[in-house]
Amino acid sequence: MFSLTALLCFISLASAASLQFISHPIGPNPRNVSFYIYVPETLALQPPILVFLHGCHGSAQDAFANSKYSSLASRYGFIIIYPDSPNPADKCWDVSSPETLTHNGGGDSQGIVSMVQHTLGKYGADPSRVFVSGISSGAMLTNVLIGSYPDVFAAGAAFAGVPFGCFAGTGYAEWSDACATGRITHSGQEWAAIVKRAYPSYSSYRPKMQVYHGTADEVLNYTNFGEEIREWTSVYGISKTPVSTCLDTPIMGWTRTVYGKGELEAYSAANVTHDIPNQEDVVMKFFDLTCMIGGCFRRPGSTG
Repeated sequence: MFSLTALLCFISLASAASLQFISHPIGPNPRNVSFYIYVPETLALQPPILVFLHGCHGSAQDAFANSKYSSLASRYGFIIIYPDSPNPADKCWDVSSPETLTHNGGGDSQGIVSMVQHTLGKYGADPSRVFVSGISSGAMLTNVLIGSYPDVFAAGAAFAGVPFGCFAGTGYAEWSDACATGRITHSGQEWAAIVKRAYPSYSSYRPKMQVYHGTADEVLNYTNFGEEIREWTSVYGISKTPVSTCLDTPIMGWTRTVYGKGELEAYSAANVTHDIPNQEDVVMKFFDLTCMIGGCFRRPGSTG
């Protein structure tokens, strides 16, 4: 039986929950990213938002069908945005253009942020509890969104991605063989400078991150995992030496390392290929998405 307090922390919607296509304009969306949204029948009061990004050759519908997030959202009352890549060639996301790598510069990243802003306004969602996760190209875009829009997201989780700016080029959705094969490496200071150029005037909270990578990744070389760690620890200004190392976490053969005060968690998956399995329960815990009544993780400084 729910307590009165718990009952007061939900808002019931009239229609049954389903994946909905958003067809109307939602703000700046220069690349015409398509959007789907999942709003559970029962929403937490001032609900969090999760943006979940598909990989290359995928779709928003695939991301919806092939993860547990919709059932978790129905249980815990958060909203999920499922963007759909407008790239007709291979459905990969734009993680290369100067526009997407710049705050309010355009590209796929700005379209997604517009969808977040639309959802915040329509559903009274919590602007201090907006999160993003993705796999493969979606993981690459997760890094981009955390770097280009640190003022929007509280945290990110990237499965088999590359560092922010590693695919940087001159055009839309360019493939970088040098990055994919692990031939682009930088010092921490250089990586931090690349991230900070995306939003030079920003000097506030930096979203925390989880990064996951298989040691046998045949598409995006495992070198990129170490470069992600070097990049984000440098952005946070914390040591590259982990404060804790846990073997066989969250599953046998995976190793979790934690940096600083938990700003970064890194998961190395031994002998796992690019087809890395999503770990929704681990991400849920990192984002604190099971929290519905007070004391939840949110961007520091918020009273939401």
